[in-house]
Amino acid sequence: QVQLVESGGGLVQAGGSLTLSCAASGSGNIFQINTMGWYRQAPGKQREMVATITRGGITNYAHSGEGRFTISRDDASNTGYLHMSSLKSEDTAVYYCNARTVISGIHIYDAWGQGTQVTVTS
Repeated sequence: QVQLVESGGGLVQAGGSLTLSCAASGSGNIFQINTMGWYRQAPGKQREMVATITRGGITNYAHSGEGRFTISRDDASNTGYLHMSSLKSEDTAVYYCNARTVISGIHIYDAWGQGTQVTVTS
């Protein structure tokens, strides 16, 4: 019931910066997003977590992006962001926005965006 649309991907040189955006729709009181996150998937690799942020602003980062990436969310505009700096070729992947809703502490619902390509050149 939550739709996500990513944007902001593109081609960037190593060492550069890029900011991804995730616009969410269909989220009311019943569908409030407990955790928003960014995941990425490189060719031949499994999808991996990059960063997450809770409704209260608690963040978690994967080791690969720690110190370089910053995740944020603006509930007023229903938008999540991922600011990436000091980009490396290893960061090249399709980046997906995720919205997780937990109901009754048991049921977990995940919504995914269509993905946006990030390509880092050497």
